[in-house]
Amino acid sequence: MSRVPFYLKERLEALNEKVLRERLEASNLPSWERVIFTWVTLMVFWIVISTNATPENLSLGAAVTLLIALFMRDLLTKDMRRSGHVVEKILYFSLIYLPQYLVIMAFRLLESNLKVAKNVIFMDINPGIVKIKTDLHSDTGITILANSITLTPGTLTLDVKKKLGETYLYVHWIDLETLNREKAGEKIKGDIEEWLKKVFW
Repeated sequence: MSRVPFYLKERLEALNEKVLRERLEASNLPSWERVIFTWVTLMVFWIVISTNATPENLSLGAAVTLLIALFMRDLLTKDMRRSGHVVEKILYFSLIYLPQYLVIMAFRLLESNLKVAKNVIFMDINPGIVKIKTDLHSDTGITILANSITLTPGTLTLDVKKKLGETYLYVHWIDLETLNREKAGEKIKGDIEEWLKKVFW
């Protein structure tokens, strides 16, 4: 049997992956916006950690965090979606998106703690590993989703597989309610993925 079809299939998969990656990366923020986002985030972190609001400390913090932001701009913000003015994005993220995420995670943590407590008390444990699909493509978005799932009691993200523009998470679930990939994904991801899709591609 000839290996030509296998070679062509591999080439087509690589080509599709390259085209998808280029299309998604075209929606990235410009470099100067990434620097501003990183600088604002680091500056807030500086103020919270130092607990010192004197002009000398703030000016030192601004200089140090700006220098770090120039070199580390891609670490936090490379995968953010491009839309709107930079000030609008900062305000939306700090006043709308971040509080939304905190509220979603608070409810998910409360709900999961109660479910796990019920499972332990009644010895009703049915563990298993389920493969769920995510619509996120960016590394940052997938990482936040996987960590959010892991932070929720009763679930643990074990592995991430990316192939041909599709991303799958392998999740250990303490109470395997269904083997259907879509239903399991809805129960495990909840509103977290929808929130992440507003910020990351």
